[in-house]
Amino acid sequence: MSTKATELLTRFSDWSTRNLSHQQFLMVLSSLIGFLAGLVAVGIKNFTHYIQRLLEDEFIVNYHNAFYFIFPLIGIAITVFLIKYIIKKDIGNGIPTVLHAISKRQGIMRRFQSYASLITAPLTVGFGGSVGLEAPTVATGASISSNLSRLFKMNQATRTLLIGCAAAGAMSSLFKAPIAAIIFAIEIFSLDLTLVSMIPLLTASVSAILTSYFFFGNDIILHYQLSDQFDVSEVPFYVLLGVIAAVCSIYFGKVYFKFAAIFRKIKSGFLRLLAGGLSLGVLIFFIPPLYGEGYDVINNLLQENYIFALQTNLFDSYLDNIWVVILLLAGLVVFKVIATSLTLGAGGVGGIFAPVLYMGSAMGHCFALIINNLGILNNPISVSNFTLVGMAGVMAGIMHAPLTAIFLIAELTGGYELFVPLMITAAISFVVTSRFQPHSVYTMELAQRGELLTHNKDQAVLTLLNIQQIIEKNFVTLNIDMNLGNVIHEGVIKSSRNLFPVIDENRKFLGIILLDDIRPIMFDQKMYEEVKVSDIMQRAPEIIDLRKDRPKDIMNKFQETNAWNLPVVEDEKYVGFISKSKLLTAYRQKLIEVTV
Repeated sequence: MSTKATELLTRFSDWSTRNLSHQQFLMVLSSLIGFLAGLVAVGIKNFTHYIQRLLEDEFIVNYHNAFYFIFPLIGIAITVFLIKYIIKKDIGNGIPTVLHAISKRQGIMRRFQSYASLITAPLTVGFGGSVGLEAPTVATGASISSNLSRLFKMNQATRTLLIGCAAAGAMSSLFKAPIAAIIFAIEIFSLDLTLVSMIPLLTASVSAILTSYFFFGNDIILHYQLSDQFDVSEVPFYVLLGVIAAVCSIYFGKVYFKFAAIFRKIKSGFLRLLAGGLSLGVLIFFIPPLYGEGYDVINNLLQENYIFALQTNLFDSYLDNIWVVILLLAGLVVFKVIATSLTLGAGGVGGIFAPVLYMGSAMGHCFALIINNLGILNNPISVSNFTLVGMAGVMAGIMHAPLTAIFLIAELTGGYELFVPLMITAAISFVVTSRFQPHSVYTMELAQRGELLTHNKDQAVLTLLNIQQIIEKNFVTLNIDMNLGNVIHEGVIKSSRNLFPVIDENRKFLGIILLDDIRPIMFDQKMYEEVKVSDIMQRAPEIIDLRKDRPKDIMNKFQETNAWNLPVVEDEKYVGFISKSKLLTAYRQKLIEVTV
């Protein structure tokens, strides 16, 4: 940012401090962030569409159909080159990166994240990478919001709320679904639903959608309006659809993380690019509908236009056979997550939001076609309705965001008459998936590291605690080879504490000595040489391991042992002590900081 721009913002900040209350300034800032998030969404979409039009323009039209399957490799290669040699920093993985910044960096995101995804995501998706633009848009908006919050000296709680405003604004602009966007921010980022937080979220969402209307007009992602009414006789099928959506969600999570683990084992970035890019190209060659985001496929499925939805493939001459169509749709469900995983594993930048909607639409459509062609019903079920509800079911399972799924599909399609089936399918999918996968694809890795924020206030505060800051290191250490005389002269006399950690020559923690343990013999000089540290040392009631123990684990150890001080080790080496009183004080302070 230029010096002049910084000066203007500083002057504006000073003026607002004098003339506006905190809540009024928060409204102004949330409006600005919503507008900026809307611009980010417009920029990413337009850049992506420009690349897509370029690849389909006249000067390469003769080669497009023959070689389009290599475009994703080219796009990912350009993306990897930019990240490695121009940006020179790890961009991260969209929404999980934002969640990590909130939980472990006090909501502070680095400045390059404000533009990195804005450049790389359109290159990945524009060239046909099988991922979505939603997560990069949210991450870019969140980074802009975070850095604006720092500039205006916002505290951690406000900074987190404004990151949520950016997420709501990004989703509102992309989908023209302002209510679903607010719910998305609350569900995904675990924001507290209060009047104080609701108004800024609402302001940002409205600001962003107005920005979208200004640039895109009435154009929307899903061009479909609900035409078939909900029939109560279809409820059993929506229940079954919810179960199948849960199975698909569990499958998505398993495959996604399996491929991520495989690509992490490939140390060479060039080999990852070749392995992922070439595999993706082969997959798209045999299954062309996997190319790109896939919203065109979803729209064609809603219109039951199978020729355009399934595109040219090895079986296109058999599309008049409905069972061939069903088989191909099942293939899309199975292979879309593989295509997405290959795109990200190769080094592409994108998110899973669009692939999830894609997978859900294919699943719901396939399910309805199977039911209608089994000959078990006198009146066929609505294929389009099940396509829509299928999207909600899979989204609720994979993202663990059932309310977002319900309201998004309803707002996108004007399908408020489908509220009951949306609720049934989304709830069943969420409950069943949660039983086998307790965390969403976004939060799985953070949860495994104990760094996940949740709507549970106690859990959230514990996650945000910085344990390093509360370790006390003013304890005098005793060597295991010392005798009682050394303990008195080197420990007791020099220390103001009544607790002494015992270590060996490599600083490995061995135990503790309490002043009470030696008080009966400390004045008997005859025992100074006779009694060794190993004779009077005792085991610590519990040990805190910085590598393994999270704040919640530490709190549990204090509760279980009823101790006032516990030793801290890292790789078995002594670091210091944590006291219960200091831990509770830090907890109370953090609770105040994160409460809006």
